[in-house]
Amino acid sequence: MADFTVGDDHFRLDGKPVRLLSGALHYFRVHEEQWDHRLAMLRAMGLNCVETYVPWNLHEPRPGRFRDVAALGRFLDAAERAGLLAIVRPGPYICAEWENGGLPVWVTGRFGRRVRTRDAEYLASVERWFRELLPQVVARQITRGGPVIMVQVENEYGSYGTDSVYLEWLAGLLRQCGVTVPLFTSDGPEDHMLTGGSVPGLPATANFGSGARAGFEVLRRHQPKGPLMCMEFWCGWFDHWGAESVVRDPAQAADALREILECGASVNIYMAHGGTNFAGWAGANRSGPLQDQELQPTVTSYDYDAPVDEYGRPTEKFWLFRKVLAQYADGPLPELPPEPAGLPGPVRAALTQWAPLGDVLEALGDPETAELGAAPTFEELGVDRGLVRYRVGVPGPREPYALGVSGLRDRAVVYVDGVRAGVLTEERGTLEEPVAGPAEVELWVESLGRVNYGPRLGEPKGITGGVLHERQYLHGVRARGLRLDAFESAEAVAAVPFTAVPAEPAGRTGLFRGTFEAEDAVATGHAGLELPGWTRGFVWVNGFCLGRYWSAGPQETLYVPGPVLREGANEVWVLELEGAGGPFVELGPGVPVRTGTPGVDQL
Repeated sequence: MADFTVGDDHFRLDGKPVRLLSGALHYFRVHEEQWDHRLAMLRAMGLNCVETYVPWNLHEPRPGRFRDVAALGRFLDAAERAGLLAIVRPGPYICAEWENGGLPVWVTGRFGRRVRTRDAEYLASVERWFRELLPQVVARQITRGGPVIMVQVENEYGSYGTDSVYLEWLAGLLRQCGVTVPLFTSDGPEDHMLTGGSVPGLPATANFGSGARAGFEVLRRHQPKGPLMCMEFWCGWFDHWGAESVVRDPAQAADALREILECGASVNIYMAHGGTNFAGWAGANRSGPLQDQELQPTVTSYDYDAPVDEYGRPTEKFWLFRKVLAQYADGPLPELPPEPAGLPGPVRAALTQWAPLGDVLEALGDPETAELGAAPTFEELGVDRGLVRYRVGVPGPREPYALGVSGLRDRAVVYVDGVRAGVLTEERGTLEEPVAGPAEVELWVESLGRVNYGPRLGEPKGITGGVLHERQYLHGVRARGLRLDAFESAEAVAAVPFTAVPAEPAGRTGLFRGTFEAEDAVATGHAGLELPGWTRGFVWVNGFCLGRYWSAGPQETLYVPGPVLREGANEVWVLELEGAGGPFVELGPGVPVRTGTPGVDQL
């Protein structure tokens, strides 16, 4: 057993000063069979600690229905095997560029602006979740022989609110649930953020990507003594669909890391290894200085321009960081584990079977609602990730008028009397051609990722206003959800009525299926999958959802974890929502080390 405490100037392990050299690695963004390799990479870079968030929505998708909460415990056990200490940040809000900031849609849909406050009903949901989750942490605290040394209270709360009653209640709940290791908070190094997000008596940490001396000076105004720590040293950044890819100069990042350490501070490198937003769990931001303007959905890759890239390989940044960190190590750094091998390629998977989107909905969708006075949101339908088909009639006879949607979130493919009429978005909510009545309208609406940061956290998805013909709302709306979770069962997908792919599949929507052969799959660490000519949708390999693809870019290649591949025949499903390309996908060893625009303005 050991003891970890917070001193007046240092963290202390069994009474001796210790500097935390930590790196973020989210267990939920890395295939479990690859945890050991990625953790070994962190050790080889010179780190002595790993940090992870915990996404509530992944583990409690429906009220009281918990899903593999023990995964956190298994990850902490893997960290201990790797010789790493561990920091756990259980939220309940985590940001993390993750869907809804980790909050379940049944929470934000029900409580709205009451989330992340002292609201009694919200707190009751948090308490039920924490009492289910925290035994995984409590049993692995360092005082019980495990690796966990610190647990965070909420997350960057000063960027959101000022409810100190809520924060102190949350800290008390952690203690009631058996957390005895030090608690802490983390916020941006600005007065209003530290004022809003700190808890009296708990150490505060700061999050930034550069300017350590200035950041710690602000922190010291709020916390005159205690260890200094940058809990999120942003060594890279994330990408948005339809925007340029972003990277950070490795030498500049290494200099910023060195400055943190020269201040005598501890550090958590965010991200040490980013991983992937599998299964449509990527979140979204809003643009603008107050994060309240245009939606910016996050791509599937969470490479983050991290020192260990999405494929588990060391980058130039890795070697520069290792050189900096070696100066603070207790001894020689361990050697790197073997680099994962890519799938020999190229390999083409022919897609030979197809089912129209309507048939897929009939086989896998939720029951359709009765006619309703107003269109229900995704939250009201209980849909988190996936799409909803809305159907409504235009009465007639009547003249052609503009047809559109108010409050569309996020993207709709519209059909009028069975003929595709256009694609609508939040910014472009009206069809180009007017519609006469009578007519039957279908709108296939997809959520591109819920906002994970800022004042629009928890905003609903789907049709949040209504369908308008001229200025007139159309009523009698029917809605039917198609959840991504419905594809988790191979038996369920087998019930889809597939037929042969049409001779001209280009432009069609629906579920496509095919196979490819993988040689020596056991020795393959990863593959990259591309869909030339396809528009937007999701891909599965052997029932494992790789995530969203979108021709908007910048991401063109989806990461395929090696453990997903099988020796011999492998099955691919492609759910295309706007317009298919040629009837095949291509696989190969994956992308080279990431490139992109130089510099990150936010840092």
